[in-house]
Amino acid sequence: MPIVIDKQINHHCRLGVWKITEDYPRLISALTPDEDDRYTLEGFKNPKRKLEWMSVRVLLNRLTGKNNKILYNGNRKPYLSDHSYNISISHSDQYSTVLLGKNKWVGVDIEKMQSKIEHIAFKFLQQRELQQISPHRRIYHLYLHWCAKEALYKLCDKKNLSFRQNMYIEPFEPQAEGFLYGQVETPEFQLRLTLYYFSIDNYSLVWCYM
Repeated sequence: MPIVIDKQINHHCRLGVWKITEDYPRLISALTPDEDDRYTLEGFKNPKRKLEWMSVRVLLNRLTGKNNKILYNGNRKPYLSDHSYNISISHSDQYSTVLLGKNKWVGVDIEKMQSKIEHIAFKFLQQRELQQISPHRRIYHLYLHWCAKEALYKLCDKKNLSFRQNMYIEPFEPQAEGFLYGQVETPEFQLRLTLYYFSIDNYSLVWCYM
């Protein structure tokens, strides 16, 4: 059961990435699901969705060294029943990721990169952001913008934020790994955060904390 990344970022945050290579029996055997968990699993019609759900929980348990119960608030933001960490989770095709925050709010997103993002970029990027996309690493650059905004959205508790209207990613040149700056602006609050990113296989991953 491969944890491909287990990184203690600092005293506050820990990042884990899991590559899903197991089938259903192997993943379920690594968990102790209660009745609610089994009901949730049975509700997924897509077999891949079941693997994603289980892999997140196996990864979380490996990172914390104990069994955990994930609950969701009214905005569908996940949290642990014992409140031992703030968490953010993401999954895309073969990979799942979990970011733990000790007394820090966290956000993480991972996405498999596909060319179709070019057709929807105008829906989540402002015109000034579109103009700053690298012509040489266009798909990767677009996905880093998308993942950054997803990470900010999760960190902010998904509070009625528009990716295009309330979020702005400052200009940066995409590298294999690095950092960027993102802004969130609403009538209620304003944020400017550093977000960190890297690529793994054909996936982009961005995370942040506050």
